[in-house]
Amino acid sequence: MNYLAHLSLAQPSVPSKVGNVLGDFMRGVDAETLSVPVRQGLDNHRLVDRFTDTHLWVVEQRRQFSPVRRRFAGVALDVLFDHFLWRHWSSLYSQPRGQTIEQHYQHLLAGGTLMPETMRLRMQRMVEHDLLNRYARLEQVGQALDMIAARIRFANGFAGIVEEIAPRYEILEAGFLDFYPQLQDAVSAAGLE
Repeated sequence: MNYLAHLSLAQPSVPSKVGNVLGDFMRGVDAETLSVPVRQGLDNHRLVDRFTDTHLWVVEQRRQFSPVRRRFAGVALDVLFDHFLWRHWSSLYSQPRGQTIEQHYQHLLAGGTLMPETMRLRMQRMVEHDLLNRYARLEQVGQALDMIAARIRFANGFAGIVEEIAPRYEILEAGFLDFYPQLQDAVSAAGLE
């Protein structure tokens, strides 16, 4: 899952939102130094990633990518899943999407002092450019994935991966709509925060 899902599966508090995104910024961070609420959010982030990465349907979808791109299939699916979450928000959550995203932004900005520098700068950029609302079209997903590909420090075949998503879009969308409620139930049942 990417940022929209991690934030939406968190509790409505600053430490939870920070912890639920912190999992992507742990380089150089000692988890033992985190406050209990932030650490619980981090644990929730890890649960979400573990559930997603080991879910049989997700594993099968990663296998459908070409060998040259399969290494990055998990990243591509994470971003695509945020796109589907954005598009189908009203069938998965009762609070309006725009209102929820604005609350996510407020919590992230308020939690800047709890974040490592790289995360704080990335979250400021996210809010400044309203990146959580940039998931409306598959074209935007492709642009986001190409930007991620450009940040990878070694030669890779990740760029253009949206070409492999487009022909399977409807299958992936239908599968996501079955998968995401299962993820919501797993987070609720675990009760980590």
